[in-house]
Amino acid sequence: MKSVTKSFALTLAALTLAGCSTFEAGPVGNTSVPQPAKPVEVERYLGRWYELARYEAGFQKDCEAVTADYSLTASARIKVVNACRKGSINGKIETATGKAKIVSGSGDAKLKVSFFGPFYGDYWVLDRAEDYSWSIVGEPSGRYLWLLHRQPNPGTATFDAMKRRAAELGYDVRLLRVTQQPG
Repeated sequence: MKSVTKSFALTLAALTLAGCSTFEAGPVGNTSVPQPAKPVEVERYLGRWYELARYEAGFQKDCEAVTADYSLTASARIKVVNACRKGSINGKIETATGKAKIVSGSGDAKLKVSFFGPFYGDYWVLDRAEDYSWSIVGEPSGRYLWLLHRQPNPGTATFDAMKRRAAELGYDVRLLRVTQQPG
């Protein structure tokens, strides 16, 4: 059981630590990743996000019903709790807990996230809704992309608009793998 939890922690760390080249990565979907489009108000970004779609990578194989929860810690860091259900939306839930720090001078749109001691990876909020209902997250290599929403199933029009925005940011949206969510 402990090795399964550790294995999943590695998987979810890779999800968030996408800039780390030691993890299996998919093809580059954006050869010129842009800087984040807007600053982020951290307090508004906190809470639960549902993954609507992602660039697939080996370490995410069979993950459905993916969520990420962000909260502030007493030390003014951000606590990250990622969850995934293996195989289906009813599969066994696996979680990993990490920490994030804001990159100075980034308008709070870039974070460094760690699930393992001193090893940090990039997490860039490339764009977001004015009301913080959705966000598009990536990192500098262009191999990873996540479309996140506050609702597990916001509807086709919203999802299509998010894909269009990702394409405007230079991403090949044909590489997106839709994540199954309950409901």
